[in-house]
Amino acid sequence: MCPSQHPEAVKIRQPLTVQAELDGQNLKFETSFGVFSPKEIDEGTRLLIHHLSLEPHFDCLDLGCGYGPIGIWMAKNAPQGRTILLDKDFVAVEHAQRNITLNQLTNAEAKLSNGLSTLKDEKFDLIVSNIPAKVGNEMLYLFLYDSLHHLKPGGKFVVVTINGLRQFCKRTFNEIFGNYEKIKQGKSYTISAATKLS
Repeated sequence: MCPSQHPEAVKIRQPLTVQAELDGQNLKFETSFGVFSPKEIDEGTRLLIHHLSLEPHFDCLDLGCGYGPIGIWMAKNAPQGRTILLDKDFVAVEHAQRNITLNQLTNAEAKLSNGLSTLKDEKFDLIVSNIPAKVGNEMLYLFLYDSLHHLKPGGKFVVVTINGLRQFCKRTFNEIFGNYEKIKQGKSYTISAATKLS
């Protein structure tokens, strides 16, 4: 079936451009309707980026990257490391890869993946995710177990969630990592972290 040529449909199908200043980095993103928060960087992502701590040599992973704002910000701030962006949505991954090029990065790559399933045995200093509210407990457990496996000793898993998932994060982080840290609780979102101890 051919796509609709109705003028409004053609207009809606056009790529969108988001210009954003994210904690000292001026970044540009191509997005489209159908990916998460296509018109602006969402509040949870901004909060997460503001409270992320990373070193220039860090190897980073953005889990559920969407069109790439968190992963691209990390790649800019860790130029000596490598950043991988993963998403299960092929449209999001296409945007993320274009946005890596758009922001002139050579140390980042976007890949199609259901959770962390596409990874081999790569290890990271930092794994982050803006976890969707409706992801489901089973997938959250998989994210946690897989992230624990793919972190270097001392590496951190950091997520932003709606406040309603705060207690779930506290319980499961303690269960799987043996520790939990609440980095920041805002009006709507909480930044939670766990560290791989050995």
